[in-house]
Amino acid sequence: MLFKEQATCFGTSLVVAILGVSLLGCQKAERKISMTREEEIPNSSLERRVSKYATFTLHADLSPLSENEKKILGLLIDAADIMNEIFWKQSYGNRDELLGHVKDPVARKLIEINYGPWDRLDNNQPFIEGVGPKPLGANFYPQDMTKEEFEAAPLEDKRSPYTLLRRNSEGKLITIPYNKAYEQEHKRAANLLRQAAQLSQDIEFKNYLNQRAEALLTNNYQPSDLAWMDMKNNTLDIVIGPIENYEDKLFGYKTAHEAYVLIKDKAWSKKLEHYIQFLPELQKALPVPEKYKKEQPGTDAQLNAYDAVYYAGDCNAGSKTIAINLPNDEEVQLQKGSRRLQLKNAMRAKFEKILLPISQILIAPEQRKHIHFDAFFANTMFHEVAHGLGIKNTVNNKGKVKDALKELHAPLEECKADVLGLYMITQLIEKGHMKEHALEDYYVTFVASIFRSVRFGAASAHAKANMLCFNFLVQEKAILQENKKEYYIIDFPLMKKAIEKLAQKILQLQGDGDYNTLATWLETEGIIKSELQKNIDKLVEANIPVDIVFEQGKKVLGI
Repeated sequence: MLFKEQATCFGTSLVVAILGVSLLGCQKAERKISMTREEEIPNSSLERRVSKYATFTLHADLSPLSENEKKILGLLIDAADIMNEIFWKQSYGNRDELLGHVKDPVARKLIEINYGPWDRLDNNQPFIEGVGPKPLGANFYPQDMTKEEFEAAPLEDKRSPYTLLRRNSEGKLITIPYNKAYEQEHKRAANLLRQAAQLSQDIEFKNYLNQRAEALLTNNYQPSDLAWMDMKNNTLDIVIGPIENYEDKLFGYKTAHEAYVLIKDKAWSKKLEHYIQFLPELQKALPVPEKYKKEQPGTDAQLNAYDAVYYAGDCNAGSKTIAINLPNDEEVQLQKGSRRLQLKNAMRAKFEKILLPISQILIAPEQRKHIHFDAFFANTMFHEVAHGLGIKNTVNNKGKVKDALKELHAPLEECKADVLGLYMITQLIEKGHMKEHALEDYYVTFVASIFRSVRFGAASAHAKANMLCFNFLVQEKAILQENKKEYYIIDFPLMKKAIEKLAQKILQLQGDGDYNTLATWLETEGIIKSELQKNIDKLVEANIPVDIVFEQGKKVLGI
């Protein structure tokens, strides 16, 4: 390894120096955090935090798989588990050292769920006494680095999603590519992917596994993204590597390691295929001037349903993902489109264990009949489809939208996906392309799901996105409170108008790369306001879980 993950010092009380990483040797840690002895940890508080999660077993029907495919599945899970090791280093530092000083089983479980001592469902508040705030840049940057220092550093690859920023022995900023920073882990994972490729009879899947293994060794992920998009008939799948940038709240540049191991539900996937053909038509219909929708989405993409059998790393930290839209590479998206993966078993778990109970408390009784799993599934699916619509490059020469909006890009992009997803459903129903449910079902189920996801806390880009959306719809009187503010009810005609108005606002903010206006909007409206908080508190009183935690792995699957 080219650097040490963290330096550690001990005094009369336990002191853990986390996230203060230096290149070469064990230098003085940049940040020290005192922890109480285990008997001083407030166990009752920790139990309340753990109770926010409902346990769900990730299993799937393996009977259609051949013995060879089951062997491949085991290798994929082993490769995915290595992403846990890397994400621990990125989100916190030394996992074993932290857990070595915490004996209380409840505290240990909460630390494992959060990949560190900060509660991801409570705005990243520390739950171990003496632990300070979570660094905005997690462990991607030196803790004493300022934004000004970063901007001034003459490092060509400092904004790369695949480099760490560290200091050399002279204290100057340097970059370390992921394939060097995590060299041993990447080699092990690549070897497992190649073993799986050797066993695969699917030529396209074999090619993807080999390409992804090469990407881990070279930091060049685009060929493997293109190979992934070329897969059409695979039963097994794995999404693995440094992918999303949510963990980097300092700039939003750095990607965190994660993995999903998946089994495709081909019957459900076939039902979804025909929606892709409507993407160009839906892009043209967006309610904005032409310059904000001039880019054409790729149509060589797929909508697929899967059963997830293993989550690792970033996607397994705190709130769990139920749908994926990848690749994130804009060049690949413009050339090939993107693939939308609906994780059906995880999605149903959240619907049954969380969304339905929430609707019984916060949605007006006369509108609860509109809550359906199929509507929840479709809303989630079109949220992911909507990531491919809109605009990737600014209209005023500010470069890519995500670069212009920096760390604010993620919540606005999630808000865009929410709103354009509903807009697309509205358009498809009105054009006669969707006939399974009434439009009201999608609207009411969407609002109920907002109450579900805002409980993830302000640390979540998805929660901030939902608050922007919710507060806007309330201002437009599309969502109202009735019966002495006991329930929420949706005004359907106003809902439709408000969705179009909000879509226009978001797409223009993105196209203009308007960082300052977005910052003000997020500060004032990307929050849970007092009246909503009172109603969210009812869910706590009713002991409705916030999210799910998985029992998963090869033993669970019996392989």
